[in-house]
This record gives sequence, structure tokens and C-alpha cells, in this order.
Amino acid sequence: MADLETDDEKVESIKRWWKANGVSVVAGVVLGLGAVFGWRAWVGYQDGVRQRASIAFEQLLASMPAAESEQVASRASALQDEYGSTPYAMLADLTAAKAHVEAGNLSAAGAALRSAIADAPDPGLKRLAALRLARVLIAEGDLEQASSVIAEHDDGGAFGGDFATLRGDIALSQGRIDDARNDYRRALELDAGNRRLIDLKLQDLPPEGTS
Repeated sequence: MADLETDDEKVESIKRWWKANGVSVVAGVVLGLGAVFGWRAWVGYQDGVRQRASIAFEQLLASMPAAESEQVASRASALQDEYGSTPYAMLADLTAAKAHVEAGNLSAAGAALRSAIADAPDPGLKRLAALRLARVLIAEGDLEQASSVIAEHDDGGAFGGDFATLRGDIALSQGRIDDARNDYRRALELDAGNRRLIDLKLQDLPPEGTS
């Protein structure tokens, strides 16, 4: 009998606890489930955005051979407006810049590359865009601004050799032959791309001691 009374007391205790706390428990469960499903919905939405951005970028690339640079830039701008939160916005800037360079519109290419630097999702892509911007500025003859871009973005890492090559090009354009030679050698030490071209640039320099 004592055991039954004890069980009855336990049941009553549980009833009292549930009466006092049941609503909050149910609310907590509901909120917890809502957070889980809400997070899954958000992840699903983001995945969908990235997939649509990827398709838009592929369409942009496919249009390049036939489209004028202005058309490529317009499509790139539309992609940026709609998918600016994805890495494809920066890649669209790079694509537009390439089209402008091929069309000889270096000013527009520079603007697209500055946008790419601002939109870059990671430091490596930012340095890639900066490297291309420095090349465009050198082609435009704006050596001072090119030097500034290089100084700001060159960290001596993966693109260190390519930045050193551009430093050599700037030094050569300014008649600083010894500096150009040192920069080209530094570029080779850092395993810059297009080593054959750098070798040719070195060979074309006046012999040491004659500059």
C-alpha cells in the first residue's frame, strides 16, 4: 500500500510539474524544430542561389566569343546585381575586364578589375585581380598607380614572382635598368609564370655596368 501511495505521489508530482512547465517545454521544442527547419531552408536557399549564379556565369562565358565587350559587361553587371553575394560576382568582373582588354578599352577594364578587387571573396582572388589591374595600368602608362597597386597587394606569396615581373617592367619603362634586372631575376627566383619571356627581357637589357 505504501508503494502505491508513493507511486500516486510521483504521478501527482509529475502532473503538477507539467502544469507549471508544460507550455514552456512545448514552446521550446517547437522553437527548436523551427530553428532546425529554418536553417535547412536557408541552406537550401543559398545552395539554389549558388547554382543559379553558376549557370548565369556559364552563360556569360559562353556569350564571350560572339558578344561585344559592352554586351559582356552588361551581362556581367546583371549577374553582379542578382548574385552579388556569391563568388561569381567577382568572376563576372574578371570576365568583363578580359573582354574590355581584348576590345582595347583599358579604362573600362581597370574599372571592372577594381570592382573585382572589392568583391573578391578571399585574399588570393583579390591579389589575382590586383595583378591584372597593375598590368592594365602599365599598359595605360600609369606607372605610378600600377606601383601603388603592386605595393598594396603583393605579399610575396603565390603571385610574388608575377608582381616582381611587373616591377621590372615598370623599372625598365622608367629607365632604371639595374632595378629592372634585379626585379626580373627576383621574378625567376619566385617561379613567376612565363619564365621564357622573362629570360628574353633579361637578355635584351644592356650588359651590367653599362647602364
